[in-house]
Amino acid sequence: MVSINAVYGPTGKLSPEAWITAPETVAVISALTADGAEVRFVGGCVRDAMAHIPVEKQSGDIDIGTPDDPETVIKLLQAADIKAIPTGIDHGTITAIVGDRKFEITTLRLDVQTDGRHATVAFTDDWMADSERRDFTINALSAMPDGNVYDFHDGISDLAHGIIRFVGRAEDRIDEDVLRLLRFFRFFGRFGRPPADPDALAACRIKADKLPTLSGERIQGELLKILMVPEPAEVCVLMRGINVFDHILPEAGDVGRLRMINWLETRALKIDGVKPDALRRLAALLDINGEGASHVAARLKLSNKQTLRLITLTAPPIDIGADRGEPARRRALHRLGPDTVRDLGLLAWAGELAITPRLPSEVTQAWIGLIEACDAWQGIVFPLSGEDALALGVAQGPGIGKLLAEVEDWWEEGDYKAGRDACLAKLKALAAGAGPASGRNKAG
Repeated sequence: MVSINAVYGPTGKLSPEAWITAPETVAVISALTADGAEVRFVGGCVRDAMAHIPVEKQSGDIDIGTPDDPETVIKLLQAADIKAIPTGIDHGTITAIVGDRKFEITTLRLDVQTDGRHATVAFTDDWMADSERRDFTINALSAMPDGNVYDFHDGISDLAHGIIRFVGRAEDRIDEDVLRLLRFFRFFGRFGRPPADPDALAACRIKADKLPTLSGERIQGELLKILMVPEPAEVCVLMRGINVFDHILPEAGDVGRLRMINWLETRALKIDGVKPDALRRLAALLDINGEGASHVAARLKLSNKQTLRLITLTAPPIDIGADRGEPARRRALHRLGPDTVRDLGLLAWAGELAITPRLPSEVTQAWIGLIEACDAWQGIVFPLSGEDALALGVAQGPGIGKLLAEVEDWWEEGDYKAGRDACLAKLKALAAGAGPASGRNKAG
């Protein structure tokens, strides 16, 4: 039998990569090749290296393909005292852990049966057959430990020219896993250049109505990654054009605010606290109120923390504006915290820019001042507690919270200038003025 390598030789070479020569990688490769098997790096690590993406921005785990079955892989790793976890053994995947580094090791495989969400696979030793089940040509690259790259589908050329193309027939690849439809837009946003591949777009348009068959978690994962590509607004325009949002995010509004918040996060501002944020970008894209945010969060299976944040960003409890003045700014920071005020400020500023791209310089400086104030905020602590109310004879119960809230409101209205003594005097006056309704302790 003629080896596939004799027919398809290497077509590229990885430049020296620190992750290839790292001791952890060398240890795993040595273990996997102990029985003579030919193993290769596959997928994202090869693609990112070919694209000359800096190591710190590359895909996290290192993926390795092998013709050995999962049981053999586990034995080889254990023989080398490497921790092996059967993370996806039914699909041929074993995770090897060496120090802080993870390696996803997967047996070469064929798809026997797929339903758009799950696949039944058979193992193989055919590298080309394994490459044919991958999603895009740029993700079908494989590389030997010596750096020689094998490219069965012209992925190197596609990567160089910014072409995101499905392996084989686009509709077939999407039928195998509908999530690939969303992955197309993520990879186009990260590696692609306009215009998008027409065959891929046509397949995505035809198959868009299959997206609701995916779980909310899977849609969420891809959607938030799409929103983190360099120009998310342009990708969203492309998605809207073929009706993708109709099926996964009908609440998506105009992309102008998303475009502007991306500009603020990545190019306009050089402020430590301002960094690209997927949930903030999602809020910028949505045109909904708090109730709508709850529905979106439920559908996308957001965590409780994410849900609360999305509701706050789409239905702000306080109006954040550049012209609100220092006292109002401090009140917002005290009540909401600097992270939330920063989010709301960036969203409000982006909303203004979406309407008027050239704001007056004084308005721009006011917005910058607000965002800088979030980084500089040290916090202001209300000087009273429930113990102070009890010491004045107020009975334990809801009356304490009500009185303290009144004092805190008064303290805020005075721009937090009143000290502890003044606040105690105010509390005493309110407690006395409330009379029996204050719930004063009879013993006091």
